[in-house]
Amino acid sequence: MRGHMDLLVERIAAFSDGALGGNPAGVAILDALPDAAVMQAAAAEVGYSETAFAAPEGSAWRVRYFAPSVEVDFCGHATIALGAALARRFGDNAFALRLNRADIVVQGWAGEAGTRAALVSPPTWSQPAGDRLAATALDLFALSPEDLDPRIPPALAHAGADHLVLALHDRARLAAIRYELERGRALAAAEGITTFSLIHAEAPRRFHARNPFPIGGVYEDPATGAAAAALGGYLRDLGWPHGGSIEIVQGEDMGARSRLMVEIGPVAGEGVRVLGDARSLAGPDAAPAGPGGRG
Repeated sequence: MRGHMDLLVERIAAFSDGALGGNPAGVAILDALPDAAVMQAAAAEVGYSETAFAAPEGSAWRVRYFAPSVEVDFCGHATIALGAALARRFGDNAFALRLNRADIVVQGWAGEAGTRAALVSPPTWSQPAGDRLAATALDLFALSPEDLDPRIPPALAHAGADHLVLALHDRARLAAIRYELERGRALAAAEGITTFSLIHAEAPRRFHARNPFPIGGVYEDPATGAAAAALGGYLRDLGWPHGGSIEIVQGEDMGARSRLMVEIGPVAGEGVRVLGDARSLAGPDAAPAGPGGRG
């Protein structure tokens, strides 16, 4: 698309499952970043959960991420999309990124078999959610304490942004999740929560996830790299038997099945590596399938 200072925004689905699924992101590779208001308006016009704007700054790329209604400090799936776009334009490489609050690296590969990218997140930390916040979040999603998996207690998990993790012991209960967008937006704004990370552990190294993003004006994302990294850091803090990596399947309940691979190193607090495939989306109306999702 062109608009708002003639910004050319590519549309790329990150963490796709073959030729399907993934989370669409906008990517604009520019000579210099425009004013925040211009980027915000362009992101709103694109309508995806995030659009990444990148411009050279010294030996790195200065990157800012905008949801339709707010700027966010870090977005995993838009970073994967950006890594894929940079690899297509400049060849396979590791690209240094300078974000609002952290410096990270994304690696991109573009070949005949498809495009793939991997990011290393900002440093991670986690802490218990607290009884009041956990109870309020359970009420938002019409859940009860009995729905929770006691092996993974409610927590705030961070990997560049804060995510509230709620682990459910039943996969069908996860599939049935619904909530009121405005109530979710108010809670997220009050608590500084970027997404709600609702998960189910099918096995120690395989998870199903849903990620409401109401503070960004998005009911649900089909793939969320930042939340995946934060979950990886939290599992490490818990001493979960992850064996060094986990697979996250997300977006199934939206009709946009996505796959995220998460590599978890042994050092507490270090960044988590998240990998996924990426595919180009044709046309300005390309959007994720499924009810309720905007990207």
